Amino acid sequence: MTPPRCLIPATLLIAFSLSSFAQTLSQEEQQSLQRALSEGSNSATEYALGIENHLKQYPNSPQRAALENALVKAAIQLNDDRRLLEYGEPVLSRDPGNMQILEHVATAELHQGDKANAERALDHARHLADLIQRMYQNDKFEPGGGPEEVKRKEDFDRGRARALVLEARANGLLGHTADAAQLAESSYKIYSSVEGAREAARWLAALGQDQQALQYLADAFSIGGLRSADTGLVSDRARLGDLYRKLHGSDSGLGDLILKAYDDTAFDLAARRAELRQIDPNSQFHDPMKFTLSGLEGDKLQLSSLLGKVVVIDFWATWCGPCRVQHPLYEQVKTKFKDSGDVVFLAVDTDEDRSLVKPFLTQIHWSPKVYFEDGLQSLLGVSSIPTTVILGKGGDVFTRMVGFLPDRFVDMLTDRVNEALAAGPSTASK
Repeated sequence: MTPPRCLIPATLLIAFSLSSFAQTLSQEEQQSLQRALSEGSNSATEYALGIENHLKQYPNSPQRAALENALVKAAIQLNDDRRLLEYGEPVLSRDPGNMQILEHVATAELHQGDKANAERALDHARHLADLIQRMYQNDKFEPGGGPEEVKRKEDFDRGRARALVLEARANGLLGHTADAAQLAESSYKIYSSVEGAREAARWLAALGQDQQALQYLADAFSIGGLRSADTGLVSDRARLGDLYRKLHGSDSGLGDLILKAYDDTAFDLAARRAELRQIDPNSQFHDPMKFTLSGLEGDKLQLSSLLGKVVVIDFWATWCGPCRVQHPLYEQVKTKFKDSGDVVFLAVDTDEDRSLVKPFLTQIHWSPKVYFEDGLQSLLGVSSIPTTVILGKGGDVFTRMVGFLPDRFVDMLTDRVNEALAAGPSTASK
């Protein structure tokens, strides 16, 4: 694994241009916004949090619309349902023709699973379908149009199909199951996607039409293979059919053979994953709360035991000079929360040579309560140190601080911890 680079504190670049705001913002607000954006310019999560906190302080900002637009764009990048729900509707009220935002806001609303959000998502999905249709209403996609025309046709069909999937899901959540099944099947006919096939199977099964649902599930399975990066799957399938007919005289029973091969392969892969977990207990996990970290003295920490708490993770290394500068500042923040049972601070070492850690801690008189990263660094995308990652009470990444500003670090980290405590468990991202 490539070791993380050591990020030396420096003047950060402004992530959002203030030049066009100079005429409309007061000097006080300009300074507040510039500080927020400076602190967040190394992290999309910090960037979004900085703008959001600025809007809480200046709810009537003359640039509120532009800042909400920036928040929605950041939320799309971060797959952040909460911010899409909170800021997406105001942005769409000003820019109802923005198809990208329409799709992402509708998707976030459908993730919630309740009637009110499903109704809003249905309106957005219908509007999205109408916008796509109007965009291409004069195009006939005549043969011989060339590769650019092929791409436009693909984009058109894929867009229509995606909008119909969103319509189907919204209708299903609203109890209009027959409509949901019909829309999902229409989506699949326009553009045969795994998502469309699965959606059709979901609502057909809900109607008791199990045979049709089974066929769509089989289609989803097939498309998943045919649309993978391995183009050899098509020729493999042709050769499989030729050989089977040579041995049996027909295709009868070929489907059973393929399904059995799929089941056997799935079993073998599951066994291999289990074997790998014996070597590395964190192998195959994509949720940080399922990780187990090994301690300096051989002890083990299951991060799942910390659910319900705010977890502050300090990624550092023995060779990182700025980590040494940050350490006393980090300890100041720990002292502020020493009586709180809802906050846990974890020192996570990223050294490749773990034998260096214990002598280093003894020499420099740091606490020996240290854990090794055991793959958590890669999972959380930590590519430079020092980096501080804060997990919310539900185990989600609430925010991260890449590097540090010496004169601001204690206040910044204290504020972020308090915000994570106030936020409670995440329910928006699913």
